[in-house]
Amino acid sequence: MNKDEILKKIAVELKIQGKSPRTISTYAFFNKTFFDYIKKDPAEVNEDDVKEFFAYLLSERNYDPASVALAKSALKFFYDEILKKSITKNIKTPKKQRKLPEVLTKEEVKRLIENAGSLRNKLLIEIMYSSGLRVSECAKLTTKEINIQEKTGLIKKGKGGKDRFFILSEKVIEDLNQYLPNVKECLFPGKEGKPITTRAVQRVIERVAKKSAIKKRVYCHGLRHAFATHLLEEGTDIRLIQELLAHANLQTTQFYTRVSLKQLKKVKSPLDT
Repeated sequence: MNKDEILKKIAVELKIQGKSPRTISTYAFFNKTFFDYIKKDPAEVNEDDVKEFFAYLLSERNYDPASVALAKSALKFFYDEILKKSITKNIKTPKKQRKLPEVLTKEEVKRLIENAGSLRNKLLIEIMYSSGLRVSECAKLTTKEINIQEKTGLIKKGKGGKDRFFILSEKVIEDLNQYLPNVKECLFPGKEGKPITTRAVQRVIERVAKKSAIKKRVYCHGLRHAFATHLLEEGTDIRLIQELLAHANLQTTQFYTRVSLKQLKKVKSPLDT
């Protein structure tokens, strides 16, 4: 197989597994970068070639551990799963360094909502925060996926190709009752009636954050972080939060126990007792 045939095969296999366009693009990018770097027939590639490539990414391209881990997953998919060569399983890469995000306070979220500038922008912020949706999930919502009576919504083919329900707050429902008569199929239409792009939503958040004069970094996924952290601080069971965030692994959700400064402050030092 030549390079183009390989990349096409990777894309086809990933589509069959229901992977997202972003995953397909990332895997294709790292495999193509590897082919361009190593300049060998895929059948002749060995473990040392892969190690050399990872070293190149770290030392010469200055990639962080998270990006190298993505590169490893991409090569593993092709060489281990498609070609059955098992040349990546014994390669250790640096552990991903997950930094704790600065979580928005409830007051800061309130300021964002107050400075939204339009009902559409207000709902974008409210739904990402009050329902914990990813920006891509929020952008693609349709009016048919909103159930005002049940106070729920339905994400179709979310991350991992799974459907799931999400909650709608009373305040969101009030705004939706005012907003829904003005839209047709897409809840947040962009150009030509198609769903708004994730980049357009990100730009909205950037503008509103600047207007709100919030010094912290404000971004779409930060609203999801705030949703989970604030639920945890209010005593919501972590397994229920896991379900609402659609995390496959509880360990991913337990990250928020590290983020919650409010929970940490509740602990009394032994010196004080």
